Amino acid sequence: MDTLTRMRSFVDVVREGGYSAAARATGRSKAILSKDVRELEDFLGVRLLTRTTRSVAVTEAGQTYFDEALDLLSGIDGLQERMREQGDTPRGPLRISAPRTHSEGLLGETIMAFAAAYPSVQLDVVFEDRFIDMVAERFDVAIRISELADSSLIARKLSPYRVVVCAAPEVLAEHGTPNALEDMGRLPTIADSNHRVKRAYTFDTPEGRRSVRIDPVISINAPHAIRMAALAGLGFCQVPYLTVQDDIKAGRLVPVLEEYELKGVGIYAVYAERRHMTQKLRAFIDFLADQFANRASDCI
Repeated sequence: MDTLTRMRSFVDVVREGGYSAAARATGRSKAILSKDVRELEDFLGVRLLTRTTRSVAVTEAGQTYFDEALDLLSGIDGLQERMREQGDTPRGPLRISAPRTHSEGLLGETIMAFAAAYPSVQLDVVFEDRFIDMVAERFDVAIRISELADSSLIARKLSPYRVVVCAAPEVLAEHGTPNALEDMGRLPTIADSNHRVKRAYTFDTPEGRRSVRIDPVISINAPHAIRMAALAGLGFCQVPYLTVQDDIKAGRLVPVLEEYELKGVGIYAVYAERRHMTQKLRAFIDFLADQFANRASDCI
């Protein structure tokens, strides 16, 4: 058990990037963490970390040990969880990463509904838009809105995901309805500054994926604020349908260029490959899939 404790201390120090950060993350003192790592190095007879006054660096041997130890500890933790879950009720902690831009919509509502339905599962939900490293940051599952990429992770598609270009009726009345992609370059537009290409809208055409340059009147980094700008008549926007579905149904915004909408984008539940999925993770993903299936029209 002492070896496992020292192994955990070493993994925590490497994963958090130093003793101080590891102490904050684990609630253990820097002195104990340092003692554990030092004793582990003495036991193995090899230097795992190179220490300076401000930071630690992993040696070649340390990186090899970290990679193997991470898999070993993950297996041990998974075994312990499965043993605790022998009852009929999913229980225990579940760490979830989800996009902040959809925390107030269907996704956020579904996560809260799961929390109410499964009170024995303690959710730790992190809403943020950056691309997280699930294994290194100890997330059990991540909700990602993207095209499915090759990965060592397992992905279950929850729903298609529609992205629309739309504008307020008064904008269409003043500037006209675009009939070709090139028209977007002359029209007032609102840019999403979260996008990798900030001054372009992306479309799918019979010839393939195409980016069309725009000259935005304003750039905004949040879909809900982009919606507000569009409702205020500032111009056309390219946003998730989830963000503007009520406005489109009510006629406050009008979709255009629908034949060129992006294909292949979906909402996915992504998790690390495991030989035995925990009961709580399976319950969460199944719950999401059921909820999204019942409200698929909200996404597409």
